[in-house]
Amino acid sequence: MPADSTQISRRIRRLRRRELPADTVQLARYLIGKTLVLDLPQDRLSGRIVETEAYAVGDAAGHAFTGETPSRRSLFLRRGHAYVYFTYGSCFMMNVSSETPGVGAGVLLRALEPLEGIPFMERRRGTHRLLDLARGPGRLAQTMSIDKRFDGVDLCAGGKLWLGSAVRPAGPIGTSIRIGITRDVHLLHRFYERGSPFVSGPKRLSE
Repeated sequence: MPADSTQISRRIRRLRRRELPADTVQLARYLIGKTLVLDLPQDRLSGRIVETEAYAVGDAAGHAFTGETPSRRSLFLRRGHAYVYFTYGSCFMMNVSSETPGVGAGVLLRALEPLEGIPFMERRRGTHRLLDLARGPGRLAQTMSIDKRFDGVDLCAGGKLWLGSAVRPAGPIGTSIRIGITRDVHLLHRFYERGSPFVSGPKRLSE
């Protein structure tokens, strides 16, 4: 269960851009165990990142593969910016840009372990089941109140949405193929914290 929120907040600091690996796959692995934070006027939402997917340069499954467009501009910013898009006609998803300016690539945040602001998250999701608050990229964005407003936000700056340090060390990290794609399906570019009940997807991909 999450620890006292005051104690958690004291342990989280904003990540500096220089701490982020300058490689998409390395960044996807690095982010496991780190914290995603949204500061609201009267509350703070935070969760441990327990599952990511890398969409590197030249990856046919990535949004950047066909080049930069106005809707994908944020994916071509220097590493550490949010790329938020609407998909399946029903939900938002959030990526972290991962390369140098003008080079399109990103890391999809797939699942969080909720830490702070859980009552707010429960209202957003309409459930009290902790495991289902942010397990999967669509649920993650909904429970963290992330939408297109945050597209292009610098996650290493002083804004409301930011990447934070780990509140505790990550456990063993597993790798697998990615979920729900039809191109470059062989790449082992999904990373997850082994044993975490908050990881999404089939159990056979998370053992």
